[in-house]
Amino acid sequence: MSASPRPFATLLAAAGLLLVPATGNGESALAGHKPASAALDFRIIIPPVMRVLENSHPRQLDILAGGESSAQQRLVVMSNMKRGFCVSLRRATAQLGTWEVQTAPQSGMQLSPVADGYRLCGTRPGRYTMLLQHRFATSDSSTNALHWPVLTDISAI
Repeated sequence: MSASPRPFATLLAAAGLLLVPATGNGESALAGHKPASAALDFRIIIPPVMRVLENSHPRQLDILAGGESSAQQRLVVMSNMKRGFCVSLRRATAQLGTWEVQTAPQSGMQLSPVADGYRLCGTRPGRYTMLLQHRFATSDSSTNALHWPVLTDISAI
């Protein structure tokens, strides 16, 4: 009688299954029975943003009989710059004689005169609403109206 190949295959499969846990035990022995761990280093990078949400003022100023005019400018700026930002206000026209700017102290901005106009600075991130009161005087008495005479530039500190 010849031996059937079937019992031999069953025996070989059973022996193979006995070896599988031994392979897993060998890997855990190499790890030294320490729990697995991993360190993750997340960094969130927020890009710098400086955005003018509003810059409203009259398009044209009416000049009174004495050559004077006044107008209000509303400037709303949002910034996440850590050290803040500055607004430079400069004359756009040579016709302009004297010029004065005032702002409310509660705006959180520092106003200072500079050679060619004014500089308005905020020293921290946030949303700023500035109401600027401009007073102009011109020596040109023939002019009844004047286009908005102020250029506004914004820069990071």
